[in-house]
Order: sequence, then C-alpha cells, then structure tokens
Amino acid sequence: VQLQASGGGLVQAGGSLRLACAASGRTLRGYAKGWFRQAPGKEREFVAALSRNGGSSFIADVVKGRFTISIDNAKNTVYLQMNSLKPDDTAVYYCAVGSTVIQSSLSIASAYAYWGQGTQVTVSS
Repeated sequence: VQLQASGGGLVQAGGSLRLACAASGRTLRGYAKGWFRQAPGKEREFVAALSRNGGSSFIADVVKGRFTISIDNAKNTVYLQMNSLKPDDTAVYYCAVGSTVIQSSLSIASAYAYWGQGTQVTVSS
C-alpha cells in the first residue's frame, strides 16, 4: 500500500485545513486508518483513527471537538478535517494504515504497517 498525504500548509489560528491521504495499490477496506503528528523536538503522537471495519472513530483528547476523520471509499482516500486550529497543532502530519491493528492499538504508531510521507501544518498566532 502506498500512501500520499496532502493538504498541509500555513494557516492562522482559528482557521481550518483538510488533509487527505490517498492510497494506491490496495483498497483500504479492512484496514485501520490513522493520523499521527510530530512537532519539532517531540515524539510522534496519535491524532485520530478509524477502526478496520470503519464503524468506530477515535479522536485524541487534545483535538477532540475540533478534528474529525473520515474516509471516501470510492476515492480510497482518508481525510482529516481540522477546525479551530491552534499554534500547538503545528506539526508534520502523517497518515498510516494497517490490516492487523486491533481496536485497543489504534493510538499506537508501531501497530501500523504503512505510512505516508507527511505533510507540514503550520498554525500562526
């Protein structure tokens, strides 16, 4: 599975961005889909995920109420809608998928087998 992330950029605090993660090589049906981010000098952290059957979504507390994750199966693309952005949201955002990720491991980066290249999100104050 190859993943191509896009949609990052520079935005003012309070603004919105929508990240996209387009998959090729295999359908994402049956795969868990996740978004993670890494700010300079910090470890990679979980942002949001969809379970393998697509029935459940999980959002990190730090972005809950502001970010949502979704999938367009026809386009084989996962999205991360980010609203009310804050300077602390500045990071490189990565998408990841995995066919063996169980629900209790959705927030664990090492559980995912395939990763996109990352897209930079910068939020100015």
